[in-house]
Amino acid sequence: MSFQNPVFIPGPTNMPEEIRKACYMPTIDHRSPVFGKILNPCLDNVRKILKSDTARIFIYPSTGTGGWETAISNTLSPGDKVLAARNGMFSHRWIDMCQRHGLDVQIVETTWGEGLPADRYEEILTADTGHQIKVVLATHNETATGVKSDIAAVRRALDAAKHPALLFVDGVSSIASMDFRFDEWGVDIAVTGSQKGFMLPAGLAILGFSDKAIAASKTAKLPRTFFDIDDMTKGYANNAFPYTPPVGLMNGLKLATDMLLEEGLENVFARHHRIAEGVRRAVDAWGLKLCAARPDVYSDTVSAIRTPEGFNATEIVTHAASKYGVAFGVGLGEVAGKVFRIGHLGMLTDVLALSGIATAEMVMADLGLKVKLGSGVAAAQDYYRNDANAVKKAAA
Repeated sequence: MSFQNPVFIPGPTNMPEEIRKACYMPTIDHRSPVFGKILNPCLDNVRKILKSDTARIFIYPSTGTGGWETAISNTLSPGDKVLAARNGMFSHRWIDMCQRHGLDVQIVETTWGEGLPADRYEEILTADTGHQIKVVLATHNETATGVKSDIAAVRRALDAAKHPALLFVDGVSSIASMDFRFDEWGVDIAVTGSQKGFMLPAGLAILGFSDKAIAASKTAKLPRTFFDIDDMTKGYANNAFPYTPPVGLMNGLKLATDMLLEEGLENVFARHHRIAEGVRRAVDAWGLKLCAARPDVYSDTVSAIRTPEGFNATEIVTHAASKYGVAFGVGLGEVAGKVFRIGHLGMLTDVLALSGIATAEMVMADLGLKVKLGSGVAAAQDYYRNDANAVKKAAA
């Protein structure tokens, strides 16, 4: 793999050089007031990126998986019932974690390539007249399949059923790249990580808690120590962590969130949509299909691309790495060997995206797929050149 080439995996993503340098800072006393000048802007900026006025923000030395565990261990008790749909590898992993914690998970099996079945959620919640279901899990962006789900529709399902269950949302591969509305969607816990839209190395689990989730933590009985939000709250009151914080990563997060807010969230979302649409135009020009079933569920951060029946899609990833020094994502779970993934999030531009599209074309041609060199690149170029928002921004 060449360090000179950008990566096209759906995380960790490419890092701006200034963020990388911010992470590699000199050692400071993390119990001094200096750390508070890093911590508090991070908390404030993450809240803004979640589009919330009131969410309590918690940042742990972990990954998105640790964020999932923070959510369930702080709010649930052994045997509590959870409702979740399994429509990809990451929704599957959150379900598995719940089961390992002794929770009773009602699973709605959903075709990989489809979004969350909000209508089915409403039926189940309406039938749960005793309100045994304590939490509804929702994966906003399924990284394995390139599928975006409608979280507002899940909230409407809860409201229509007049059900008090908490709504937990995995936004690991969406938050800071795609529109996320914590307050408007009535999210109770949002989970994300540092290594995707925030353009940082892996190592931070980032969460937002609603007042309702905070209240649930007061009676929850699942064991928690490292991820205890009460301990973290006490640490924050002293501008500190309850243990040694990852100071360099936090300093990088401060800069990353400053950069995102300076660019403007709507501009960030428009940039990701534009880059993603160029990739989708290329896929269409190649004569291939996305794993995502329909345009309304297309992800703006990752495209999972189906290869012809009988072809092992993993060969594209291994060949790209060995011959061209470029990283694409493999298929996972039920779509392993059936798709390869192009990540298009974080620090990415139209020009960088074109290099990934061109490399994918060369790889597929090398492996004998009927892909015309230049076809996908030309389709993406045409879109990038003529996209009204991009032209307007360039002229400003």
